[in-house]
Amino acid sequence: MTKVIGVRFRAAGKIYYFDPAGLEIKTGDNVIVETARGIEFGYVVLGSREVPEEKVIQPLKQVIRMATAEDRAIEAKNKEKEKEAFKICLEKIRKRGLEMKLIDAEYTFDNNKVLFYFTADGRIDFRELVKDLAAVFKTRIELRQVGVRDETKILGGIGICGRTLCCHSYLSEFIPVSIKMAKEQNLSLNPTKISGVCGRLMCCLKNEEETYQVLNSKLPGNGDFVTTDDGLKGEVQSVNVLRQLVKVLVTVNHDEKEIREYRVEQLRFKPRRKKEKKDGQNDKRQHSELKALEALEKKEGKSKLS
Repeated sequence: MTKVIGVRFRAAGKIYYFDPAGLEIKTGDNVIVETARGIEFGYVVLGSREVPEEKVIQPLKQVIRMATAEDRAIEAKNKEKEKEAFKICLEKIRKRGLEMKLIDAEYTFDNNKVLFYFTADGRIDFRELVKDLAAVFKTRIELRQVGVRDETKILGGIGICGRTLCCHSYLSEFIPVSIKMAKEQNLSLNPTKISGVCGRLMCCLKNEEETYQVLNSKLPGNGDFVTTDDGLKGEVQSVNVLRQLVKVLVTVNHDEKEIREYRVEQLRFKPRRKKEKKDGQNDKRQHSELKALEALEKKEGKSKLS
């Protein structure tokens, strides 16, 4: 086991492990640490604890010191400078006529580098822009192209649920989300209804996936034939996953058809089978929606945020 603390460098950013170097560090403290980008001001989100060695990326760097009042003042000043740097970079982009959208500006704690995050439809030749910015800031300049999910994570916003976006408030890393998760939860496959602010499939589809998998495994599928505990046979018309109720079209007296609702324990049926291929052969409208969803499902690669 290795003793570590967990540090973040931005809200809902990735958590990095550091050696506390014998210091008594608690959650909520600020520390000064050395990273690949240089000296950084970090926020402790995990106090001193022991973790398995295989979860630690070696070499594990030590905390330089607890942040002082002077360090906090420098960090606050950097935040103010970032606003001015953003305006200057935006002006330079307009002058150069570059088709890129500036998202954020960030100073390293030691002021050795200024990072600018942007989105663009394709590759951008920003070499002249870097020269312009270096002439103004007299320090190292790094322009980093990010995807639309990173853009939303930085800017934040309100989701259709009415709450702050998960990626901006607590989700430190993006999780893979697939169309299968929407199908499992019987959601509409309309891209506008299961897409987030970023235009990609909503991260929260992952939240209840495991629960729905367990519940669905106990239910028959639509169109399956079942036998009820009162001796009737029929075809499943619909299922209520959360309540574990099934509506069945059964044949009663003299070939009369009637829809009755049963608890899943009252039915006998064969185990549910996957029907992805059958679902994909529906009408043209659903086919086009699936195509649009497949485009949303494409990976954008790893996040480029710290």
